[in-house]
Parts: sequence; C-alpha cells; structure tokens
Amino acid sequence: HKTCIKCPICTLQSGWGGAGTFSDGKITLTPNVGGWLAELIGSEELTKILKDVDKYFLDFGAPKEIYGDDENKFEYWDKKAKLSDLKLEKNILRHMGSDMSKQVLVNIKNFVSKHVEIKLRTKIEEVVVEGNRVRGVKLKSGEVVNAKAVLLAPGRIGAQWLSSEAKRLRIKTNRNPVDLGVRVELPYEVMAQITDDLYEPKLKFFSKTFDDYIRTFCVNPRGEVISEFYEDVVTVNGHSLKNGSSGNTNFAILVSTHFTEPFNDPIAFGKSIAKLANLISNGVIVQRLSDLLQGRRSTKERISKSIIEPTLKDATPGDLSFVLPHRILTDIIEMLRALDRLTPGVVSQNTLLYGVEAKFYSSRIETDEHLQTSVKGLFVAGDGAGITRGIAQAAASGMHAARSITELLSNNVLD
Repeated sequence: HKTCIKCPICTLQSGWGGAGTFSDGKITLTPNVGGWLAELIGSEELTKILKDVDKYFLDFGAPKEIYGDDENKFEYWDKKAKLSDLKLEKNILRHMGSDMSKQVLVNIKNFVSKHVEIKLRTKIEEVVVEGNRVRGVKLKSGEVVNAKAVLLAPGRIGAQWLSSEAKRLRIKTNRNPVDLGVRVELPYEVMAQITDDLYEPKLKFFSKTFDDYIRTFCVNPRGEVISEFYEDVVTVNGHSLKNGSSGNTNFAILVSTHFTEPFNDPIAFGKSIAKLANLISNGVIVQRLSDLLQGRRSTKERISKSIIEPTLKDATPGDLSFVLPHRILTDIIEMLRALDRLTPGVVSQNTLLYGVEAKFYSSRIETDEHLQTSVKGLFVAGDGAGITRGIAQAAASGMHAARSITELLSNNVLD
C-alpha cells in the first residue's frame, strides 16, 4: 500500500525481518553508526562482527557495491561540512533498496526454516522465570515453551512490551533519548553531488539557540516518503528502491531529547506529539518550508506551486508549528539553514516538510558483555532492547548473543 491503512499490527514494522524488511535496506559497516553495541563489546569486536554480518547479507543476495569508502570524497565533504557548522560522520554502507531487501530476507527465511521452527503470528505473553532463572516463554494461547536460554529481540514495535517485561522482572534499564522531527523532501538535484559521492551523508549539528543535538537520518536519493502505523499513531518515514523510484530525495531531521527525573517515559512523549499531528491531519502533515518560515499553513494550492511532486499523496497540507514544540521546530530550521550552506537549495519554497517523524527507542536494557540480563539465561538484542538503532548493528547484536548462548550452553554455564 502507498498509504497507511492502519493495520492493527503494522506490517511494515512486524513479521519476518521486522522494520528492516520494508526499509530501504542500508547495511552500515561503520561501528560508530547505528547504535551503542560498541559500549558493551568494544569497537574492535563490533567491527569484526559487522564484517560477518556483511558477508551473511552478501551470501543471501545483497549487492556488492559499497558507498562511503572513498577517502578523497569523504575528506572533501568533511571540509565543506565543517565550514557549514556541521559534523560529517564516516559512514561506509551497502544499499540493498526496499525491493532487494525484501528478497534478501526471503532468501534468509528459506534457508533458516530448514534448520529451525519459525512461528509467525504467535504472540508471547510473558517470559517465564523461576528463582531469577529463565525457564522459557508463555504464549498467548497458554502454551509454555521451555528453554535454558531465551533471546528477546522484539524490534521497535515490541519496545514497550520488552520495557514492561523488564520492569516486571526487575531488570535494570537506562533511558534512551526520543528522536522527533520531520521528513524533508526536495528535488534530487539539490543534494545530488553529496549523495552521488556518499549516498547517505550522516550529518550532525548542535543548534545555536538551545545547543540541542540534531542529525540527519535515512537519506533516500530518488526515494519516496511513506507513512507507517506505530501501535495507535501514524508517523512518517522514507525509503528508496535499489535503482530509485522518483525524482526527489528525502531524509529526516531528528532532534534527540533526553529526559531526567521524574519523567521516565520518552516513548509516551513522542507518541503524544504524533497523536496531535494525527488529530489535526488524520495522519501526516505536509508543509512547504517557505510557508513555515512565513508563519502560515500550507494549502493544496500552495503546495501545487512547488516544482516537485510530493510522493506521499495522502499527507494533509497544514502547519507543523501547531504540532512540534517551539524548541524542536527552531532546532530543525537552524539545521536546514546549515544544510543550505553545504548544499545550496535546501532552504527553498520547493522544499517540503512532513511530520511527525519519530524514532521510539526502548529503554536500554542493562546486560553484560554477552548481552545477558540480570536474569540468568535471558538475553536481549536489537533495537527493541535499546541497544541498537539500525539493521547492521541489530544483526550484529543478534549474532553476538547467539554465539554467547552457544558458548555458555556448551560449557554448561546455563544449566
């Protein structure tokens, strides 16, 4: 579907492959991008595992082409970024595209199903624990699956469930930030030089007014803007096919917000803002940047004056200043101006902003270096556990946890 039909369980974020299946399939091979796994296992070990992850994807059909590994191109854009008050992160990646990503994951499923039993559409109610030792999981049907080791990797859509289980089992967690912002869409030509060289430039910025941390995320040259359903809210996202599907480029600008005591529910904060956007627009709001800067809402007539065709057809023209907090909106505008210095044409009457884009990260589950929690035999991995935020590191965390479980079981440590 081109538009969100509000499935009870979002098919873009759940099922085989989770949110990665219908993403634009970027496999990031740089250890400092895509999560916090290096803090647990070390950057050197993570780099080794990422190489294994990359080989795994290649074996199942990922393309051989690599982006971001040309040092001369990186240095050129790194210098230009610094002159624009931006920090460019090294980002070596392999791009599968939404079309190829799906096929690669089908290939993986076909292989894995020959060796293990896969149960889709099977809800886990709770983890079974006795005396601080995992015994298995209880399904919604009432069936208990017994196990010496359990690995929980519920993905972003299962983040709240995992947080509630951690609380029930008295497993310590740490707050992760909530990332809120907009999806920017503009003509491909505006950023063609940098995206042709790097494909996905990872740019960071600290705002002048509030000194907040802001970043670009999920750059999609010749991509499309899409909507997705997260539990009870509709948010915006973007993706691209391997060889592109439009004449536009889209990317997110996200503001990271860390909360302190007594507030301890960043996901609820993010969802409340997304719900406000849904209330006003019945889904996603789209606004011309020029209208936002002039303090007026966009209309269909004003958007039709842009030289680009919006790729999210069911977005409602409106005013994002009625939805996003002043602080976040100010941060976004400041970064857009910095990007305009780097690639002129970003700040234009033709630039479209879609909102709200939100990245909900679970509270980070405390683990040891094996990704084992304080409950013996209970391991966690991936974005849903708050350890990673991307395909490659999520895969690496799963691979590391699986290897740890195999080693601990073979040494009878989990008996």
